[in-house]
Amino acid sequence: MSGFLSIEALVAGYDKADVLTGVSLSAEAGRITCLLGANGAGKTTLVRAILGLTPPRGGSIRLDGRELSGLPTHKIVAAGIACIPEGRRLFPKLTVEENLRLGCYLVPGEALLRRRLEEVYDLFPRLRERRTQLAGTMSGGEQAMVSIGRGLMGQPKILLIDEPSLGLSPLFVKENFNIIRRINEGGTTVLLVEQNVHQTLAIAHYGYVMAQGRVVAAGTPAELTGNDEVRQAYFG
Repeated sequence: MSGFLSIEALVAGYDKADVLTGVSLSAEAGRITCLLGANGAGKTTLVRAILGLTPPRGGSIRLDGRELSGLPTHKIVAAGIACIPEGRRLFPKLTVEENLRLGCYLVPGEALLRRRLEEVYDLFPRLRERRTQLAGTMSGGEQAMVSIGRGLMGQPKILLIDEPSLGLSPLFVKENFNIIRRINEGGTTVLLVEQNVHQTLAIAHYGYVMAQGRVVAAGTPAELTGNDEVRQAYFG
């Protein structure tokens, strides 16, 4: 399946202002790579640039060697990138199953779609029980499951997960991160964008730290935890 994402010298921003100034990083196939940074560091702009929502002004974004920068968002998704957006972004008036099916619009045939649904329900038994429930009536933790399940429906090469701990109780945060680890163990490459440093470094294989639109540190979780700048910024 692969899923190697390579970003080199990326420049992106809004109007005349550059937010990202020469960002380079990679997400190795089959691993969890995390991107840490405080609010305003440029993480959201990077996510938008990868998805083609904020078209890059310079540099390259490649998935398994294929250049993605300049492509429209639907072609980037078709190439194998799925995003679990910050804040979950479900359709509240649709049922759980209807939301999941929307993640599978590129899949040909009902039989394959049913098989994907069963795989998601095996991962999230609670969603099988509640497949006819309106997504907007579920708890935050359950909505997070629907959002992740929707992203998995298309069997992406890489899952881009933006702030999965946002607005969740500590119990659901822990459960969410365990699920992300299990998804990765199943072979899906994960790029995890987060502020929750402790939980993120507990499951990541490698990480990058962003500040003011640049990568300021990179390394294994142990190396980042031992980095003085990172420790001062995140661990007090």
